[in-house]
Amino acid sequence: MLAYAVRRILVSVPVLVIATFVVFVMVACAGDPLSQLKNRNPPPPPRTLELEAHRLHLDEPLLARYWHWITGVLHGDFGPSVQSTQVIGPELVHRFLVTFRLIGLAMLLALVLAVLVGVLSAVKQYSGTDYTFTFIGFLFLAMPSFWFAILLKEGGISVNDALGRQVLFTIGDRSVYVQGGAWASIMDILGHLILPTISLALLSFAAWSRFQRASMLDVLGSDYVRLARAKGLRRSTVMIRHALRTALIPLVTVTALDLGAIISGAVVTENVYQWRGAGSYLLESVRRDDVYAVAGWLPISATFVILFNLAADLCYALLDPRIRYA
Repeated sequence: MLAYAVRRILVSVPVLVIATFVVFVMVACAGDPLSQLKNRNPPPPPRTLELEAHRLHLDEPLLARYWHWITGVLHGDFGPSVQSTQVIGPELVHRFLVTFRLIGLAMLLALVLAVLVGVLSAVKQYSGTDYTFTFIGFLFLAMPSFWFAILLKEGGISVNDALGRQVLFTIGDRSVYVQGGAWASIMDILGHLILPTISLALLSFAAWSRFQRASMLDVLGSDYVRLARAKGLRRSTVMIRHALRTALIPLVTVTALDLGAIISGAVVTENVYQWRGAGSYLLESVRRDDVYAVAGWLPISATFVILFNLAADLCYALLDPRIRYA
């Protein structure tokens, strides 16, 4: 299994490099990083523009700029930002820590709900419970992520107004000033996570629960599950040890493939709730035509997608002993 993991990582390296090159070229050709400086009134002197272009390596050929940037990334230098006072590397790390706090909790909540609802719907197929969960799932699938996030935010504001105090946080990933020490800070962060996590998790849960239901129905009709029942095993043992373990494999695959979509959904969610995470940083960098910031955003997100897909492949062997990687 270790050899398989190493091979997968080595194969992913050229894919990641090609992706960074394509994104770098697209971003570099999409706009002028000096546009905001040139549009100032009064306009800056030509020497200032020349020095700024040299600082951003705009006076070099495109391939040379990419080579200079990608070699710098390998050493932890993500290149100069349009904002001369900002260092891209530490800013990206901080923003992604904020974002993955949201994504991790949302994925955990979505997985737990998807497994519970999917299994219950399969066990009670064509019952009122199954139809209810099916309706709820399709309802959330039909909702645009930005619209659902806005609805939750407005609902949180209404709850706060009705109670006369702030119970649900609707702006930011944490409060500016928190009194009470470390525990108060942790509770403040968790309070700000409630609405964005629900917004992101329920949209993912809706699709995942349908996959889990279909997979569970397929497994429940298999010969080895019928044999386990015929041997007199307890219903809970058959469901958990024999059926659910195998039925989780398609859900693991879908979850790994959906990580990129969840990251893009986090961009929308952060924008609605005004989080200063990786999503808002990407949008800010695009507005500023900050080539190196946008290009630096991709390797981090792509690396997590690659590693998550690798982890999903390795989980197959744990869920089904018949699967082995030579």
